[in-house]
Amino acid sequence: MRINITPCRLSGNRVSISTIVMCNLGNHMRIISFILIICIGMACVPDDYDIDMVFVEGGDFIMGSDEYEADPDEAPVHEVSVNSFYVGRFEVTQKQWKRVMGKNPSMFKGDERPVECVSWDDVQLFIKKLNSITGHSFRLPSEIEWEYAASGGNNKLSKECLLNIYETAWFVENSESISHRVGTLQPNELGIYDMLGNVYEWCNDVYDSLSYARRLRPGSENLDSTIKVYRGGCWLSSKKYVRIPNRGKGSSDLRNYCLGFRLVEDCACDER
Repeated sequence: MRINITPCRLSGNRVSISTIVMCNLGNHMRIISFILIICIGMACVPDDYDIDMVFVEGGDFIMGSDEYEADPDEAPVHEVSVNSFYVGRFEVTQKQWKRVMGKNPSMFKGDERPVECVSWDDVQLFIKKLNSITGHSFRLPSEIEWEYAASGGNNKLSKECLLNIYETAWFVENSESISHRVGTLQPNELGIYDMLGNVYEWCNDVYDSLSYARRLRPGSENLDSTIKVYRGGCWLSSKKYVRIPNRGKGSSDLRNYCLGFRLVEDCACDER
């Protein structure tokens, strides 16, 4: 008997293994093929939903910016701690949105393009339905998680480095005024694509322009506010806004063709 085991998907804490068993029985060769799903800590996401997650190890990092181009709400720089978590390797695509919600609201159509024209409120409905289907606990990232992942996590990527922006981000100078398929440019140090450019990404937090000055975790005040944070710049943004520390804001019911999102999920590995 010969057993050939081939890993076919490794996504965060989910491993899908395709196994082929070949049995030599006399003059007959029998082939048995089956799929083994190994789940560590939680249920697997059905392949139809194709949600690829990257593990981000927790740590400490410097958040914000005091560079000349920084907006007032990006200062002062301050140190924060982050628990480990999982983040989507890609922005949520139109195919994934349609699979859950049934309709595609996007202006720039394409299954592998990021979904856009979705409000923060719309995203909450999507996440609620997706979690009900999959048994997961997906959510939007906090501002801290978003900036940490975009900065390369423990890899300490320089947040002000724009040397490779043309290779990593779709923005006004290279996008031809449209969004693009996710994952077509280079990823960051963690293997995450389109953290800058393509579409802005909603965060879970409410917006507080003074949260850094007050040394508060972003979103820790005005919890009833309907003004939410988005990050990362988009295909229409200039370089000033395609920077990791830059903060955007909008009403939770705002929809436009520059706004999308990516998912995160908690990791029970540690508590900082």
